[in-house]
Formats: sequence, C-alpha cells, structure tokens
Amino acid sequence: MATQTPIPAPEFPEGLEWANTRRPVRMADLQGRLVILDFWTFC
Repeated sequence: MATQTPIPAPEFPEGLEWANTRRPVRMADLQGRLVILDFWTFC
C-alpha cells in the first residue's frame, strides 16, 4: 500500500469578508479543530 503525503489546505484569499469574527481567519487559527463550512448566496 502506497503512503500518500498530505497536501496542506491553501490560505484563504486576502480581502474576504468574514461574519462573526473580529479579524480575518487564517488556516493556522483552525489547525486541530473540526471545521464546518457553510456556503450560501443571496438569490
């Protein structure tokens, strides 16, 4: 069985608008946590 090297998630792009946060979120802020992303849009 081949061992796969994990690929780190990319950083979030600069200038995103975040809800319910005091500052932009970085990947380092989320390390070791369970993260659920909910994508939605206004129609």
